[in-house]
Amino acid sequence: NVPTAAFNVKDRILVVPILDKDISAVQYDLFMGHEVGHALYTPVEGCVKQDKLKLNNSICNIIEDARIEKRIKNKYPGLRGSFVKAYKELYDKNFFNTQGANLQDMNFLDRINLHTKVGAYLGIKFDEVERELLREIESVETYDDVLDVARKVMDYMKKQFEEQKEKIKLEQIGRAHV
Repeated sequence: NVPTAAFNVKDRILVVPILDKDISAVQYDLFMGHEVGHALYTPVEGCVKQDKLKLNNSICNIIEDARIEKRIKNKYPGLRGSFVKAYKELYDKNFFNTQGANLQDMNFLDRINLHTKVGAYLGIKFDEVERELLREIESVETYDDVLDVARKVMDYMKKQFEEQKEKIKLEQIGRAHV
């Protein structure tokens, strides 16, 4: 009785929730293919290194998801169609909690996650810096690459946060002088 599928890379345990009776075959293929991708390609020593480097787990996981999904679809090309169809079905069922949201207003990490999973047809826009980071995310090959790009994404998001904080501070100062 768990909310989502997961793979424990250290203990080599695949955890699968009791799936909705209405789950489609392509969604089942996606969930299993994704977790098998972690089983085959996510190194436990990489996770240890990630912790030592104090890298954000969510950022690393989203980048690692893109890497392992690319690899599992290359190893088992029949999964490609299932992944595309399943992510569309999941998006349409509001699996990502985006219903009614302006995708452009989402933070960079959430936009990356939707773009790499659901696809370019969502039309999510990225600025020049974000497009370069997206290219790097899409080209990672090793878990060390994941960690290198995760650091860049963390630095970018921290800079965005600081700029937003400064903008709000300046707006508050401006209102105080009106």
